[in-house]
Amino acid sequence: MAQSQLPDAILVDKYVKGDENALAILINRHQSKIYGYIYSKVSDRDVTEDIFQETFFKVIHTLKSKKFYNEEGKFLSWVLRIASNLIIDKFRNDKKMPLNRDTDELLIFSRITDDSLNIERRLIKNQVEIDIKMIIEKLPHDQKEVIMMRYFLDMSFKEIADFTGVSVNTTLGRMRYAITNLRKVIEKNKIYLPS
Repeated sequence: MAQSQLPDAILVDKYVKGDENALAILINRHQSKIYGYIYSKVSDRDVTEDIFQETFFKVIHTLKSKKFYNEEGKFLSWVLRIASNLIIDKFRNDKKMPLNRDTDELLIFSRITDDSLNIERRLIKNQVEIDIKMIIEKLPHDQKEVIMMRYFLDMSFKEIADFTGVSVNTTLGRMRYAITNLRKVIEKNKIYLPS
């Protein structure tokens, strides 16, 4: 079996034993999900890059120092927890930085082009995105988290369950409640969602 096809747990073990290439494979395998998760929380590319790099410094330090790491093949969940803790630390240390806040003006007008036939359609789409994000922000934390991970980070329910430390059934239940709550708010506020 090619090294790039090995399970995460085996690659972690190989890295701990000195195979630097094993870590490169793990980073390449998971970087888009980790980067996407961080970006979904901070909405700033420079800060995302910093936290992404700091996350892997911590991963390397922990694995190299042979500190406690026993994730039983749940490498991605472990790394996402490290990233999450670093994001929280960042916001504690820098309360001026907004968490996931797009200004309405930037969100709407940053995508408008001179193509006048599509301006109205784009404005409607952008307004719908704003409305949906506002509704999601009002959900309970556990429901918001599962929605963000599933639809914005394209994580599987198993990955979400591993990351949040709950069962897949609990994750599915949270998703069901989140969608039910989203529908109620959409109907109550008569929000138009074009197909």
